[in-house]
Amino acid sequence: MSTAASEPTVLFESRQGLRKFTLNRPKKLNALDEPMLTLLRPKIEEWSTSDLCGTIVGAGTGRAFCSGGDVASVVQNAANLATLPKAIDYFKREFEMDYILASLKKPYIAVMDGITLGGGVGLAANAPFRIATENTLFGMPETKIGYCPDVGASYFLSRLDGELGTYLALTSDTLRGRAVFELGCATHYIPSRRVPALIDRLSALDRPHSSVIDSAIEELSSERQPEEPPTPFMGSVRAALDFAFRHDSVEAIIEDLQLFVHHKDQFVQDFANGTLRKLETRSPTSLKVALKAIRKGKTMSLLQALNMELKIATAFCNQATPDFITGVKAVIIEKTHKESERPNWDPATLTKVTDDLIDRFFDSTSVYLASAPELEVPESSIRDDIPEPSRFALPTEKEIGEVVSGSHISGGATSLRLEELVTRFNNLRPGKMGVREKVLEVARRRCEVEDNADGNAVWLKWKREPTPP
Repeated sequence: MSTAASEPTVLFESRQGLRKFTLNRPKKLNALDEPMLTLLRPKIEEWSTSDLCGTIVGAGTGRAFCSGGDVASVVQNAANLATLPKAIDYFKREFEMDYILASLKKPYIAVMDGITLGGGVGLAANAPFRIATENTLFGMPETKIGYCPDVGASYFLSRLDGELGTYLALTSDTLRGRAVFELGCATHYIPSRRVPALIDRLSALDRPHSSVIDSAIEELSSERQPEEPPTPFMGSVRAALDFAFRHDSVEAIIEDLQLFVHHKDQFVQDFANGTLRKLETRSPTSLKVALKAIRKGKTMSLLQALNMELKIATAFCNQATPDFITGVKAVIIEKTHKESERPNWDPATLTKVTDDLIDRFFDSTSVYLASAPELEVPESSIRDDIPEPSRFALPTEKEIGEVVSGSHISGGATSLRLEELVTRFNNLRPGKMGVREKVLEVARRRCEVEDNADGNAVWLKWKREPTPP
């Protein structure tokens, strides 16, 4: 589908109580540029306070929900002192939009039916309802271009199970289709062909409670089919991922991966080799900045994380490192580098990325942060009670561990058998597709079976720390 020159790059639709925005730059895979932000923000703010609006839906035209931010324009502006403020202002406006969407008091459904990368993830990641389809491609590709995962990534990636978010942040790896749902980046999975039916159902609901929306989406979900590719990062590979990426230094992560290259399990070997190849081609500076941001973001509110990321973006625009300009030119503008090739990063190795260099992105006294603005969001959008992104998703490892150890908010016994654990979560997530499979997979990795002096080694005990495969 082509977009006529006169057609707006964001389309808005009202259907009874439903309000829908559709990103409409299909030839650019709906990459989010400054004019789109100009169109989007006032309409979202209007809907958020309208008594006529019951539900807000975000979608995209063509093959993408949103393939990311317009970093090519950002880099071109950042390279010129006269236009540098425009580059920083783009990030400010983008992050403000992400926060406003995340803090909506109206139910917000992001339909990730297609490519959802970078800035597109920011528009969706903190929505209470995030729908994946067989067309979804999800990821944060920033370390490929000498930048750092932003748009709230330090908040939402750090809250994924185990160290999956750390892995995605550093490697720029992507998830596809059902895996986006099964690994917690989406709350629901439905076939793409059912999306129009979902919109019809939602439009017929007048100011629906979130539980009603959850049920409406769940009724259109579909079970895993035999021909679907298996979800990555399961079993021994997931144990290797969580163990290697638990460290607070990139060098230590790489050291563990190098040990796993010689593991007796071929799947672990392949994972370690593939991950090392990915990390080798990424900007060493970006890797260290990204890891520090993820660790700091875990204890921050979303607004705090976004303000930290705005400072990091400002430092990149102020050329605290040349890698952002180098990476965007090589990978996006000139397209001279393939996935397996390495741009000319400076510094070229992790050992030369000093603490002083990383401080340029985080230290409040850094000259590279002197021009960093603060986010400006409507007073009505500032919330201390933004729901965890996992509320309507499959149960998290943290929640499963709390049930096993008896510390879950819903109470319960401290001695559980495996089937009792599954039953418990079927009751906590009634009708939720994929609950049994998720609970069983996590229990196999994170639980030991022990004998409580009754001769029956059937009781589950939670492993508090990740263990090597």
